[in-house]
Amino acid sequence: MGLFDFFKKDKESTVQQTALDVGLEKTKTSIFEQLSKAVAGKSTVDEAVLDDLETLLVHADVGIETTVKVIDRIEKRVARDKYVGTGELDRILREEIAGLLENNTTGSMAVLERADRANGQPFVIMVVGVNGVGKTTTIGKLAHRFHSAGKKVVLGAADTFRAAAVDQLIIWGERVGVPVVSHGMNTDPASVAYDAIRKGVELQADVVIIDTAGRLHNKVNLMNELSKIKRVMQKVIPDAPHEVLLVLDGSTGQNAYQQAREFTKATEVTALAITKLDGTARGGVVIGISDQLSIPVRYIGVGEKMTDLQLFDKHTFVNSLFKK
Repeated sequence: MGLFDFFKKDKESTVQQTALDVGLEKTKTSIFEQLSKAVAGKSTVDEAVLDDLETLLVHADVGIETTVKVIDRIEKRVARDKYVGTGELDRILREEIAGLLENNTTGSMAVLERADRANGQPFVIMVVGVNGVGKTTTIGKLAHRFHSAGKKVVLGAADTFRAAAVDQLIIWGERVGVPVVSHGMNTDPASVAYDAIRKGVELQADVVIIDTAGRLHNKVNLMNELSKIKRVMQKVIPDAPHEVLLVLDGSTGQNAYQQAREFTKATEVTALAITKLDGTARGGVVIGISDQLSIPVRYIGVGEKMTDLQLFDKHTFVNSLFKK
């Protein structure tokens, strides 16, 4: 890496860090305002402080089960260390939350690093999620990430039950500068996926990203449709898809967790993208979903710009969340 590349990468990291800090501002403010009230006038972490901490974590949509786990860990540390000052609470909280994310994110290599045409075939990502979570926009931003990194990308508009989804993906393809395979509305999604992968092979693409419909209200139909898409993909690339990315709207809090549970019943989800964290104080949902489902969070969305879809890094996330 040359000196120019080093400074360019450093500048990009600084820009992304700033975007993350701004995007998590509402969640961070909510947590610290409540945490300050919880420890006001206290010198040690006692039962009342822990009760208040439990309440604020639930309000941040960390989730009941994960919150109980965090509180239990802190209680054990307080009992072990005998004396824990309230000034240390944010540091302990940061360490325990990072510890929860450890098992689910350590060693999960970023898709960007894996999309290297192993065996000369494109890396295939099937994207799932209900309507309105930012699924198609996430695909567009993901295509931008890959394209900016010099990867050849092909998009497949297989969410054929919504005209807006097909049109939106075509617009994103034009905006990013990557081809989109589309058969229009009310066509066979599996046929679109098949042709998109064939196009990817033909163009020697690095990545093929397939949009799919999110009709979660009929789980049986959804399961059958996603299974059919997978079978058709495998006629071209036997081990496709290599990633099933579930997109969730972080601003919906525990509803996002419920959607995640339902989708994991309908198909094998290998990674998560959690969007719209910049518009909510519920950023704690990232922690709860990752912990409860044991599925790595791959990306988080912290703004409207194409560059605001970031690779998730647990240390950066936790540090930003607790930055004063």
